[in-house]
Amino acid sequence: MLIDYVKIYIKAGNGGNGCVSFRREKYVAKGGPDGGDGGRGGNVVFTVDEGVNTLLAFRYRKKFVAENGGDGKGDKFHGKNGADMVIQVPPGTLIKDAESGRIIHDMGAGGDFICLKGGKGGWGNKHFATPTRQIPRFAKNGIDGEEKEVVLELKMLADVGLIGLPNVGKSSILSRISAAHPKIANYHFTTLSPSLGIVKTHDEKGFVAADIPGLIEGASDGAGLGHAFLRHVDRCRMLIHVVDISQCEGRDAIEDIKLINNELAKYSDKLANRPQLIAANKSDMLDFDAEYVKEFEKFVKENGWGLVYVSAVSGLNLDKMIAMTSNALEKLPPLTLYEAETNEEVELEEEDDKTVTVKYEDGVYYVEGKWLYKLMGRINFSDAESMAYFDRMLRKNGIFDQMEAGGVKDGDTVNLYDFEFDYIK
Repeated sequence: MLIDYVKIYIKAGNGGNGCVSFRREKYVAKGGPDGGDGGRGGNVVFTVDEGVNTLLAFRYRKKFVAENGGDGKGDKFHGKNGADMVIQVPPGTLIKDAESGRIIHDMGAGGDFICLKGGKGGWGNKHFATPTRQIPRFAKNGIDGEEKEVVLELKMLADVGLIGLPNVGKSSILSRISAAHPKIANYHFTTLSPSLGIVKTHDEKGFVAADIPGLIEGASDGAGLGHAFLRHVDRCRMLIHVVDISQCEGRDAIEDIKLINNELAKYSDKLANRPQLIAANKSDMLDFDAEYVKEFEKFVKENGWGLVYVSAVSGLNLDKMIAMTSNALEKLPPLTLYEAETNEEVELEEEDDKTVTVKYEDGVYYVEGKWLYKLMGRINFSDAESMAYFDRMLRKNGIFDQMEAGGVKDGDTVNLYDFEFDYIK
C-alpha cells in the first residue's frame, strides 16, 4: 500500500523550571541561593531514511512529542536536557505547515532538519542574587516548546518518470532497463504504487527512473489513482511518455498522448512543459508503412519531442532509449528541490509578543496575554522582592500602559489569571 500524504502533530519539549534553593551547610556562613537551571526541552528533528519509499510508518502513529527538560535542583545542579524526537522520513519528503499549506522544508536535500526547537530551561534563583536582593525567593519557569500540525508529502526523487495510460508497458520497460521488479500483468491498473529503478549507462553515470501508474482521463481531478501519483512526477527532470503504438487495444496513440499531457497541464504548467521522449512500445507488432505511423511521427515532430520505437518484450531499441535519455539529462538542470515558503523560527524567548487583551466584565478588568502568562509562572506572589520584580517587569514592558489604554483607571479591580488586585497608578 502506498501512503504518500499524511498529517501529523509534533511538539518540542518544554524547558525545565529553575529551582529556588539556598545553600545550608554547617559552619558555612552566608551560603546564599544555589538553585540550578532547568534543562532544555528536546527538539523535533526530521531525518532521511534511505531504506523506505513510503510514509506507511505514519499510518497509525500521528503524534510525536519530544521529551521535556528536567527541573533544576539545589546545589546549582542543572536539570537534564530533554531527548530529541527524531522522525525518519523517506527521501524526497516535503514538510508543510498544515494550516497554511506552505513548505517548511524539503527533505530531498538530505541531512537532518530541526523543525521545532525545545523550550529553554528556566533560570534558578542563583541568577537573581544582587547586592540589594540577597535572598531571591523566585526562579524562572521553563519556556514551553512549540507545537504544530504538519503535512508530510512524498515526492519521489527520480530523474525520469515513465508516464502513459494503463497497460502500455511502463512496468515492463522499467523491469528491462533496471533491476526493479514491478508487478506485471495483462490488465489495467496492475501497478498500484510508483516503482523506482536505477538505470545503468555506458558512461557509468546512470539515472533513476520511476514508473508512475494510474494516469487516466480526469486524474488531475481525482479520478482513478492518478491524483495520488501525479505529485511523484513533480521532481522528474524529464518524462518518457510510453504509448502502445500497435493499436492492439483499438486506441489511438496520438489521442493517448494528448489525453495524458492534458492531465499534466491541469495539474501543473511546469510539469506540462517538462522535456519528453516518446517511447512507442510494442513496435515489434507494427506495420511501419501504415498511414497512421506517418501521422504519428508528424505529430511528435511538430511538438518537438524525441521519438524511439521500442519493445519491452524483445528489448528492441531499449539501449537506444537509455542513451537518448542520458544525453538529454546531461543538458537539464538537477532534480527539483523546493524552497521553503516560510521562514518561521521557533521564538521562545522573553522577546515574544508582549501584547495583552483587556476585557471588562462585571466590574473587573481581565488582562491576558502569552508573555504575561509566562511571566506569572515564575513569580512567587508571597515574596515581597518577587512582587517588586513583577511590578518592574509590567511597567518596563508596557503592560500598565496597555491596561490604561483598555480603560483601567485608579481604584479599578484588575484580574491577571486569577491574581486580583486594585490598580493604583
